[in-house]
Amino acid sequence: MTHSVIEFPVSADDRRIARLAALAIGLTLAEAALPSPIPGVKPGLANIVVLLVLLQVGWRAAAWVSGLRVLAGAILLGSLFAPGFWLSAAGACTSLMVLALARYLPSQHFGPISLSVLAAFGHIGGQLALAGWWLLPGAAIIGLLPVFAAAALIFGAVNGVVVARLLAAPTSSNEQLQES
Repeated sequence: MTHSVIEFPVSADDRRIARLAALAIGLTLAEAALPSPIPGVKPGLANIVVLLVLLQVGWRAAAWVSGLRVLAGAILLGSLFAPGFWLSAAGACTSLMVLALARYLPSQHFGPISLSVLAAFGHIGGQLALAGWWLLPGAAIIGLLPVFAAAALIFGAVNGVVVARLLAAPTSSNEQLQES
């Protein structure tokens, strides 16, 4: 009997994206274990990896890392196709769209912190838009908006500071991202 083998060529870029996605997935799993005083409010630790990838490798790689993180995170957490998965996917897609548009902003005024805050607002905006369309009445969304906007501002700024410090570190993740 003859066995056929299907082989897919794997490039160095594929391996780098897989390693970075694994890091983002690990942060997603760790974050899921953290207690949250407000349901749905999380620090978005995996977004640190996505933003680093965006700034060091490019938008396409960041989109892959983000998409793989959402999909694999949902599978590992047992929430694939549950409402939380769709909310996460909507937030990730909206955040990536905001970052795609932000590439056209003047870089001297929009660094890691402001990009992180923009991405956080995009993320929560996508989630609230889907929740308002699908799960909650519009009035409930309006009531949640200040809490989620404050969380996006705080966590977006904190994550942006982490990214800025990682980029500025003498043995920064820059070299690791480029070599991976």
